Amino acid sequence: MPIYLHHALIFAVGFVASAINAIAFGGSLVSFPTLIWLGIPPIIANATNTAGVWPGSLGAVWGYRREIANTAPRMYWLIVPSVAGALVGATLLRVTPPAVFDRLVPALIFFATVLFALQERIQRAVGSRQLADAADSLLPAARWEWFTAAIGFQFLVSVYGGYFGAGMGILMLLALAILGHEDIHQMNGLKNLLGVFINAVAAAYFIAAGMVRTSDAIVLASGATCGGVAAAALARRMGRTAVRRAVIVIGFAMTVALLFRR
Repeated sequence: MPIYLHHALIFAVGFVASAINAIAFGGSLVSFPTLIWLGIPPIIANATNTAGVWPGSLGAVWGYRREIANTAPRMYWLIVPSVAGALVGATLLRVTPPAVFDRLVPALIFFATVLFALQERIQRAVGSRQLADAADSLLPAARWEWFTAAIGFQFLVSVYGGYFGAGMGILMLLALAILGHEDIHQMNGLKNLLGVFINAVAAAYFIAAGMVRTSDAIVLASGATCGGVAAAALARRMGRTAVRRAVIVIGFAMTVALLFRR
């Protein structure tokens, strides 16, 4: 394949993958297999994909800047476990065969998607919305215990994100839903902000370890940045209900794709 066609395809797939990530998650399921199809070894493709798609999250953060500006200050503490978890996950990728973790991915994504789809019913059943309101005004200890649990969950999500990453967005959306967030656009904005830190740390590790094909990563990053900004505007026009449905549909589709990927 001519090099210009090779790079044009990588740019296009970066745009599409980042657009999917900005609206919901799962963009790596498009970009990662494409890099393998282009003849890049799987581990190198995974590392190159991480280094290439993270600017798309940066573009999406800019697109969601209004929603992020209204985020509660304490939510920024989730950056700390995101950075720590990403470093652990990236290290695991370098020393561990990916086949072991790959077997867990379909079940993990399916479970998270089902929980997200049932989030509103779960909140009504256990009174989590009322609990969050009460904790804010009456129970500061309970509030911080709840938030501490979310930090632990975010760390585990970030370990997975640093290792492979496809589908970590739905897990972050789930954590934000459990914390009482209801605005899907604000949730997507914060998810993309955390994704910037997760992918940046993992990408830096992969680059330092010589695991990234630099020219392909640069082209992928260019397409991803354009896709991230464009998708944020599209998500607002679609409306909250449509975006939430898109998250659920993509989640189940991703589960099936991962089961039959080989």
